[in-house]
Amino acid sequence: MKEKGAVASTDKAVFAQILLNSFYVTLWITLSGTVILYNKWILAYYGFPYPISLTMWHMAFSAILAFLCVRLGFVPAVNMTTDTYLRAIVPIGALFAGTLWLGNAAYMYLSVSFIQMLKALMPVAVFTTGCVFGIETFSAGTLFNMVVVTIGVAIASYGEINFVVIGVILQLISVATESTRLTLVQILLQRRGLSLNPITTMYYIAPASFAFLSIPWFFIEARQLWSDPKASTLLGSPVSCLYGCLIAEYWRSSEVHLDIPIFVSNAVAAFGLNMSVFMLIGKTSALTMNIAGVIKDWLLIGLSVLIFKAQVTSVNLGGYLIAFGGVCWYNYNKLQAMKVRQAAQAAAQKADLEEEPSKVTERTPLNGKP
Repeated sequence: MKEKGAVASTDKAVFAQILLNSFYVTLWITLSGTVILYNKWILAYYGFPYPISLTMWHMAFSAILAFLCVRLGFVPAVNMTTDTYLRAIVPIGALFAGTLWLGNAAYMYLSVSFIQMLKALMPVAVFTTGCVFGIETFSAGTLFNMVVVTIGVAIASYGEINFVVIGVILQLISVATESTRLTLVQILLQRRGLSLNPITTMYYIAPASFAFLSIPWFFIEARQLWSDPKASTLLGSPVSCLYGCLIAEYWRSSEVHLDIPIFVSNAVAAFGLNMSVFMLIGKTSALTMNIAGVIKDWLLIGLSVLIFKAQVTSVNLGGYLIAFGGVCWYNYNKLQAMKVRQAAQAAAQKADLEEEPSKVTERTPLNGKP
């Protein structure tokens, strides 16, 4: 009876863990899809074609919320030296800024569906970057896998009706910066023993990202924003901003649309997405996120067709199916490798436990006296 009770208890615990993991995955997919579609709408349809400004707003909002959470004691602070911040956080913040800015900018030129197809190159970029930095092991099998993914994306690109070179370049650079960021997180943070929760991560990284974004913003978007007298009035005075955004006729007549509820809700969604990313990886694994990302990409392709009437050709889908197969095979191999490592660790721990009593027995005389 006790054994049956123990088995039932274990089954309940496993089922509860599966439900919890499913919640994290669903939350991340929902928030990620929401932010992507929301950003696409704001940048391409709403009337605010300023990706750097939008990204800076996200970083400022996240930094303020994280600052309040830490300073008010809701989240414990992390002791970090200036050297660690400059050597670890600043490079990651710069890459994070580049990823978000360039990724958002690509939505002004390309459809959501095509961008999701291009994002299938992420495993290729991560593997290549990992090999360069020495944290991935090169193998012919993995290389072949990466070639299959690349060929699939190339075919999907060839079949894209609305192929815009600048948009593709922006998205590919975004993939490159993101893969480098993920690699540096392992090298600079994990090897230093830094354990940051979602709030403290944004507490340190968001201000650095905001600072880096301000440089291209000053040279690219600042003059365009301030050249519109109504936009400059809205941006220059908080009272005027609130007044102007509440009166529809005011901002509708302006070339630059600024509506407080829209931008606040967009920033809240972006902040929630950042939290869900770290929760998903922290509670499950990066591999789980990669597998969930495959599901998310298919959902976004379908939603892009339904919402934005994006045109997806048979060549698009055929190429993406090839890339999709390559990504699935890559994730499968990663899963198998993870199981092998876990089995080896479990065997080593078992051997240590079995070896320890024998050592004690050897040191203890048969009569029990020293």
